[in-house]
Amino acid sequence: MATKIRLQRHGRKGYAFYPIVVADSRAPRDGRFIERIGSYNPNTNPATISLDFDRALYWVEVGAQPTDTVRSILSKEGVLLMKHLRGGVKKGAFNEEEAQRRFDAWKQSRDKEANAAQAKNAAKAAEDAKARYEAEVEKNRIKGEAVAKKKAEKLAAEEAAAKAANEADGENSEAAAQAAE
Repeated sequence: MATKIRLQRHGRKGYAFYPIVVADSRAPRDGRFIERIGSYNPNTNPATISLDFDRALYWVEVGAQPTDTVRSILSKEGVLLMKHLRGGVKKGAFNEEEAQRRFDAWKQSRDKEANAAQAKNAAKAAEDAKARYEAEVEKNRIKGEAVAKKKAEKLAAEEAAAKAANEADGENSEAAAQAAE
């Protein structure tokens, strides 16, 4: 029986998540499977992967063929590296402790890179937020200046109208006083 390690599609339209399963290659994509060994959710940032490392390693070692996407996931999680290291132990190239030491060193470097990338993304997001804030402050300052200028023009026009009205009232009162004499 040819076994595959592949993804099953679940979830709604436009928001899929994928259980990682071991299945007979002849079974339908979302149909019968032998064992569920993890899940993959590409909707989060970064994508969430949960994997039963030991069972995935077991199935890869007994000959289950991963699909391209699952091969990428297994590679990122270190399953294929551990299979390679165990092959070296079987051939006598090094012992089990050396294989575990190499795997742990790889995992530490991968975690360090992931943390650095996450910190870089957080710094970029903070920088973008600061830039947006500064742009908004500048926009509000310009708008405030325009409103202040408009109010000043309106106030000046009202004062000119009031002055003209006072002058007209003053002339009318003088003309009324002269007519009364």
